[in-house]
Amino acid sequence: MGKSSKARVLKDNEAKAVARMLRISPQKLGLVAGLIRGKKVNSALADLEFSRKRAARDVKKCLESAIANAENNHDLDVDDLVVAEAYVGKAFVIKRWMPRGRGKSGSVFSTFSNLTIIVREVEEKKPAAKKSAPKQKEAAAQAEGAA
Repeated sequence: MGKSSKARVLKDNEAKAVARMLRISPQKLGLVAGLIRGKKVNSALADLEFSRKRAARDVKKCLESAIANAENNHDLDVDDLVVAEAYVGKAFVIKRWMPRGRGKSGSVFSTFSNLTIIVREVEEKKPAAKKSAPKQKEAAAQAEGAA
């Protein structure tokens, strides 16, 4: 009887979280979002934990939500997650005014932002074992035999 579910927008190895109506300007939030983009989630969480920017708390909360979504809703391995995308969008702007000198007024804009974080499960590439070149061994053996 309920609504039919929409088709999944993301790939099977991705999960996302959206933080809406954050009371910080998109420019300031974008600086912190750019800090974690492309990093493994453990490294990104550590960077946000020790960042001195106020926006880092909101970004960390959204990242933890994306990790929880990946683990609980999509059965992804937390250790293999990477921050695939982290982008910021504008929300609404509250417009106010403040009295200024000589009977004038000044504008005050309070901007809000939306933050979207997408995490992706990436299989770690095992370093290829260096193949010992048989030609080099044969050449070395022949050089010893000739000497």
